[in-house]
Amino acid sequence: MRVLSRLFRRLFLEGLAALHAAGRLSFFGDLAPLADKPAFDAALAPLRQSEWVVYAKRPFAGPQAVLADLARYTHRVAISNSRLIALDDKGVTFRWKDYRLEGRDRFKTMTLDAHEFIRRFLLHVLPSGFHRIRHYGLFAGAVRADTVERARKWLAAQAAPQRPCAEADTQADDVSSPRRCPCCGGRMIIVETFEGPRPARSPSTSRIRIDTS
Repeated sequence: MRVLSRLFRRLFLEGLAALHAAGRLSFFGDLAPLADKPAFDAALAPLRQSEWVVYAKRPFAGPQAVLADLARYTHRVAISNSRLIALDDKGVTFRWKDYRLEGRDRFKTMTLDAHEFIRRFLLHVLPSGFHRIRHYGLFAGAVRADTVERARKWLAAQAAPQRPCAEADTQADDVSSPRRCPCCGGRMIIVETFEGPRPARSPSTSRIRIDTS
């Protein structure tokens, strides 16, 4: 904790000094004299000597729980457009999910004042230099549990027995050239064969749904 205290103290005060040198700090009222660099440095001098207190303790459920909680925010946006319902004089109306309930009753609506909605929205805005990431495909949230469990079963399946190298090389020598791998010269195994081109047909009138997520 002492190391963290002194490290945070140095970084914080250096950041304040850099902002002051860049002219990005404004002082009003009784603090107006701090606009001068000597006065500002004199005000920071006592802070460099005092001990800062850093609050740190072990998480109740362990570091894995903290990482899992933070990871939820790296893969989400503040709110999607599909959840926004209305914007009027009353405020912003949107849908939210009550995880304490099951079924359709867990989906509810909420209306917040515009300023309060913006305040909560900005809590999810990342600092400059950070990028938000999302998972698609195998790790998509809706099917993640099922697909990961299926992948684990496939990985746990026993691999097909491998033939001795000598036998494999002998059979590879008997394979005709179209069945040889152009890179290693080994035998190429046909996984699937596609049919040739067919005559063009008129497009189907039925609609198909394409999910690009």
